[in-house]
Amino acid sequence: MLRLTPLLALAPLVGFLSSAPAAEKDARVYEMRTYYAAPGKLDALHTRFKDHTLRLFEKHGIKSLAYFVPVDNRDNKLVFFLSYPSKDAREKAWMAFLDDADWKKAAADSEKNGKILDKIEQRFLTATDYSPEFKVADSKADRVFELRTYTATKNNLGNLNDRFKNHTVKLFEKHGMTNVVYWNPLKGEKDDDKMLIYLLAHKSPEAAKKSFDAFRMDPDWLAARKASEEKGGGSLTEPKGGVVSEFLKPTEYSPLK
Repeated sequence: MLRLTPLLALAPLVGFLSSAPAAEKDARVYEMRTYYAAPGKLDALHTRFKDHTLRLFEKHGIKSLAYFVPVDNRDNKLVFFLSYPSKDAREKAWMAFLDDADWKKAAADSEKNGKILDKIEQRFLTATDYSPEFKVADSKADRVFELRTYTATKNNLGNLNDRFKNHTVKLFEKHGMTNVVYWNPLKGEKDDDKMLIYLLAHKSPEAAKKSFDAFRMDPDWLAARKASEEKGGGSLTEPKGGVVSEFLKPTEYSPLK
């Protein structure tokens, strides 16, 4: 437990602590699933989720967090996030879901006129120790989400996480960006030694550009980047494909909006 001496219990520090992430690390296992709908079948996929899948997920203990489509959805994608108490709980929940007679009927009915999915991708993730609590809520205002994926240079994921923890997260907030959640791949998963995945929220893609332009010129950011790169022996992210950004908008049935 954190104890403050009278000298430390000053208003500025209290304000800082109130905005800091919770001290207890989020132990949930997260799953990011990306579905690629067959041509002309994205609406059918949405209908299946809205009318059947979400209800059956809940029935079997699969927590739905957010469902998105890219703002520029050239690949007919649905990107969504689920959570579980543990990886073992995840496996048991999916076995029960896939064996559910209601799911089998819904899946068969939705594919009477042909398959609706071309491809499925998945990643298992764990929240970083500096991530805000992933709160599922409807903001009541239109906004877009930005999914950002960073690939760290060799042996630099720790330095990258430290830079986010000590500097980047606070500077994002300073420049009008909402920190939603920060993840690394679950231990034992592919790229668990080099990948950071996170979600930001913005009023619009245009607002995001203005925020990032201001962030990149911030002297505190420039100093933090310089110090972290000196410690890491160069750039903390791969020069090619090391930073990937995609703007997403929530579906009508997404818990997070």
